[in-house]
Amino acid sequence: MTTITCKILETADVELEAVARKRGVTKSKVVREAIENVLQSERQRGQLSAHDVMKDACGVIKGGPRDRSWNPKRLEGFGRD
Repeated sequence: MTTITCKILETADVELEAVARKRGVTKSKVVREAIENVLQSERQRGQLSAHDVMKDACGVIKGGPRDRSWNPKRLEGFGRD
């Protein structure tokens, strides 16, 4: 899990504390859920591209050929069975 730091208004912090206390969870959990709700809404509206959603997985495979997507030699017969 990644840690971020952000500044919020004191009034929002008071409300956040109250919500967390009422639900019996941490303020961090409430904030994580709020962020996930916003991101889910954006995904449903189509505001995030496939790359935005999957960019953490892009380029994670090490040692493979770097020219797989554009080298004609490597594309020979691609998509044919």
